[in-house]
Amino acid sequence: MLGRLTTVFACALTVAGLLAPTPAVAQSTDTVDVRLLAFNDFRGNLTPPDGSSGVIEQVDGSPVPAGGATYLAAYVGQLRSQATNSLLYSVGDSWGPSALESSLFHGEPVVEMLNSIGVNASGIGNLELDGGFSELQRLQRGGCHPVDGCTFDTTYDGASFPMLAANLTLANGSPATLPFNVDFVEGIPVGVIGVLPRDAGQFIAADRATGLTFGDELTAIDRTADLLDFFGVKAITVLLHKGDESGPGGPDTCNLTTSAARTIAEKASPKVDVIFTAAGNRQYNCTVADPMGAPRAFMQGASNGRGVSVVDINIDRDSRDVLRDRTSSFNQIVTRDITPDPTVSALVDRATEKASAITSRQIGQITADIVRDESRTGESPLGNLVADSHLAASRSAGADVALTNAGGLRGDLNVISTSPVPGSVSFGEIFAVQPFGNQLQVLTMTGAQLDSVLEQQFRPPADGPAAREILAPSANLRYRISNSAPLGAKVSGLTIDGIPVDPAAAYRVAVNQYLADGGDNFAGFTTGTDRTDAGKDVDALVDYVTANSPIEPPATDRIACGDCY
Repeated sequence: MLGRLTTVFACALTVAGLLAPTPAVAQSTDTVDVRLLAFNDFRGNLTPPDGSSGVIEQVDGSPVPAGGATYLAAYVGQLRSQATNSLLYSVGDSWGPSALESSLFHGEPVVEMLNSIGVNASGIGNLELDGGFSELQRLQRGGCHPVDGCTFDTTYDGASFPMLAANLTLANGSPATLPFNVDFVEGIPVGVIGVLPRDAGQFIAADRATGLTFGDELTAIDRTADLLDFFGVKAITVLLHKGDESGPGGPDTCNLTTSAARTIAEKASPKVDVIFTAAGNRQYNCTVADPMGAPRAFMQGASNGRGVSVVDINIDRDSRDVLRDRTSSFNQIVTRDITPDPTVSALVDRATEKASAITSRQIGQITADIVRDESRTGESPLGNLVADSHLAASRSAGADVALTNAGGLRGDLNVISTSPVPGSVSFGEIFAVQPFGNQLQVLTMTGAQLDSVLEQQFRPPADGPAAREILAPSANLRYRISNSAPLGAKVSGLTIDGIPVDPAAAYRVAVNQYLADGGDNFAGFTTGTDRTDAGKDVDALVDYVTANSPIEPPATDRIACGDCY
């Protein structure tokens, strides 16, 4: 298949005259200005996100409400109007498990929104694959959902932009998607490469990643950049769905706390001029040196539609290459004080109205915000609440304890919300917390296996100091951790219902299917036996909130730690 793709593209470029030799010439005074725009991790947030997911730090460090499709579209329109030439990219995770206004209709309203604002190409993130590869193909090409049919409109025409992943292959080794796209700006080709993280399979339910292989990011970038360069495409951008975390700061700080994406940005082929990243929540604007020492823009906007990354490049007409020393960049915060885009506003209103009968149903009350903010031990009030709900729903399947992953929680429960009564909780808000539609699974594990899984919360610090991922425990599971203890010996004093866990005894552990399949690198759960289905995770939380309202934020005291920072 790669051979066919290469042949087709070569023919197209031959017609365009790009395979003609490019003579070695001095830098021309005849140049073309192009504005590159990118946003990342939109995650189906058609309506403005609530709580901490809907604020962002400004230049002075103060928070401001941000995000929402109508405001994102308005800023994109404004930024494009300021430039003669512009290209707009999504760096992936545009839809997938998200608010009901999107996921109830299988992401189709989001694709329609992206079509409306003129996305030129999109990288593929792990969330685009949450429904499986065949569903990704449907969303790209069009056609009604094979089970639910067309529920948003009477027809679905698909994406008007290509979705890219240069390192995604099928079982037979052939490319699963297009690796790159080329747009022509005043006759000059501008290429873009999409790349998934090589460990993306760890973040997709096992049955939905079957038959897919995720290759090394750097190898894919270099290989595809060489191919584009051979075809005469010299201006090259990468959409890398792998980002770094950053510390506090405004939109244009470069305060990285991890380095996995930066390492790729520094090592990638010098033929690449700009790298936009994703798969993180925070914004940064950095410049790195490529392997030849030339400066290269490396940046990320804030998730949930809260920011747009902007890189202005200058291309020499004769060499067709980017003049790197003339590149400038900034992150535009998507504030909510701009006039909303009318076309996207109408789309969002239609999606909201269609979903409202389900999303507005009130299911309980909370006494205070229940959030994902982590304590020093890695617990969060929301994570503990969800774990308690999973245990309650799984008791009938014999569950003794429950654990859940923080990455599966996508929204907070806030007292001040879209609900008509402060403190009331709607089904839509519950769904936004757990939008993945995971089944709960109850596994039989020995005490030793359970202890081993808890040790897997701590990882070798190959990617900075934040080398732990704490699972939220149900209230009856208690233990102590030590940051200073060696790997494999950080957990001690494990008890269930106040009784020390017997390494040889069998226990029934409730987790979501994603974890049961070894997601987030918790391979220890795959050793569990006698799997029993215990229903949907979102239903468990709905039932728990209904039965126990009003809900107070659970304490984060289930894990003890004497040397946690």
